Amino acid sequence: MRKESIRRVLVRAPNWIGDAVMCEPALRGLRSLFPQAELTLLAKGTVAELFVGYTGLNRVLVYDDKGAHAGLAGKWTLAGTLRQHRFDLAVLFQNAFEAAFITWLAGIPRRYGYLTDGRAIFLTDPVAVPGPHSLTHQVGYYWNLLKPLGLAGEPSAPALVVSVDEERVFERRLSEAGITPADLVIGLNPGSTNGSAKRWFPERFAEAADRLQRELHPRHARVIIVGARGEEKLGAAIAERMQIKPVVYSGQTTVRELMAAIKRCGLFLTNDTGPMHIAAAFGVPLVVIFGSSDSTTTGPFGNKEAVVRQPVDCAPCLLRECPIDHRCMTLVSVDRVYDAAVQQMQADRLAGNKLTSDKPMSRETDASAQKLSACPPANLSAVLSGYTIFLDRDGTLNPDPGYIRSPEQFELFPGVAQALAKLVRAGARLIVVTNQSGVARGLFSIGDLEAIHAKLMRLLGEAGVPLDAIYVCPHHPDDGCECRKPNRGLIDRAVRELQVDLSQSYLIGDHARDMELAKRVGSRSILVTTGAVPPKQVEGLKASGSVPDLVASSLAEAVDWLLTDARSRIRHVDDRRCRIRE
Repeated sequence: MRKESIRRVLVRAPNWIGDAVMCEPALRGLRSLFPQAELTLLAKGTVAELFVGYTGLNRVLVYDDKGAHAGLAGKWTLAGTLRQHRFDLAVLFQNAFEAAFITWLAGIPRRYGYLTDGRAIFLTDPVAVPGPHSLTHQVGYYWNLLKPLGLAGEPSAPALVVSVDEERVFERRLSEAGITPADLVIGLNPGSTNGSAKRWFPERFAEAADRLQRELHPRHARVIIVGARGEEKLGAAIAERMQIKPVVYSGQTTVRELMAAIKRCGLFLTNDTGPMHIAAAFGVPLVVIFGSSDSTTTGPFGNKEAVVRQPVDCAPCLLRECPIDHRCMTLVSVDRVYDAAVQQMQADRLAGNKLTSDKPMSRETDASAQKLSACPPANLSAVLSGYTIFLDRDGTLNPDPGYIRSPEQFELFPGVAQALAKLVRAGARLIVVTNQSGVARGLFSIGDLEAIHAKLMRLLGEAGVPLDAIYVCPHHPDDGCECRKPNRGLIDRAVRELQVDLSQSYLIGDHARDMELAKRVGSRSILVTTGAVPPKQVEGLKASGSVPDLVASSLAEAVDWLLTDARSRIRHVDDRRCRIRE
């Protein structure tokens, strides 16, 4: 496939919310493969809501299979709509026969997807389904579909976005229910639209919630219950059993409102459902009770510790209803769920996330959590205090189409603002260092560049992420200046003007020159592959001695590793301090 000839791509999303969230890293991967193409997502209504405002897409079309697109006549109508967009390629993350049939009916010349559901006749570019021996997480399943197109590396965790306005609207809704911004919100998601076999018991949800409120934050913890339409009675039944009455939102939120509600939570207790994946995508500490389903393939990606399950011979059975005694759930106690919640919140605390800033644990919970470490580090909530993180721009923070000439062309990669917010909460300073030879080439002016960077700062500012500086080299590569990376002029300027300590610095970029620069100035380095790094470039780094400390598939993965790396250094110092005291 000649990628440069692909101008318009239709992406058929999975039908379930959880699957759609797990598909999000593959969407980012698809954007990196076709950085200049228009990407249009075709999705059912609830999934379409999930991607409102998602910067990796140009538009979202709703597949209304219960209304305008019902039946064969409706499929013909939908095909006609798609035909008007003149797509060059359809990428089918949805595995059904129908997905391939509709894109064939729409006359899309290239139709790419897994060879499933008897649809070979309608696929021009079929991809073999991984065999049963290659069991992988569903995130990897969607990611691997794109590997024949040239997608390299491994997927990062899913990431979602809600707007500042959406967060404010839901915060007002919480305020009307008596929940203040300083309160620790504990979310319960006790339902499952896929059958009772995946549901933990209402009385245990109630008992666990009461205990978490009572022992984690006696005066400032509040519980909210969320759920889909049809789960109102379940939410009310749990509320009735609770000693400390919760706020029940079951069946009372849109998908966007549900996302804002989950993001606001300091802890989320749930069955294996779509909202579980939303919580994981927002980095919310969560506990997931698994019964009939398989946590290895559909659990919260990269967070096995969040899963509570009872190993029994009959699970995972993948059945909707249990035909026997539901032992996979009856054997999961409230104590186990409570202990898992304490550990998840402590892990979040050590990572410097939102719980540490204004929602301290109670003495009882803190004492329980400290059992994890006999001599805990003293200041992990500000693990990056005194550190500076240097960030490349194009290909690292935003898609790189070649030259970005106006603010309208500039958008952040999904999840970038949230990842950088973690660094800010951990105490780091953020500095962007970027080559912009388009100025010298006459492709755009300094004024254009300033407008682009004003948008960059606005987008990050909406997520509470300030930049300490943006340093730019506007020169032509042939000018021989000292500021064009990998020369160290931009970094030296930061040292002079902002008193940066290079012994406490990291550099994150998507190009070999960024890694070479890190080597020259003595920073620890992370190479992100969001800029579609060619394998030869990575091999070249090995040959030149500029091997990065980490190769990450996204900025979110880079930030998680960076925090872990910095914490390990603090722990090393504190371990020595503990040994001296002992």
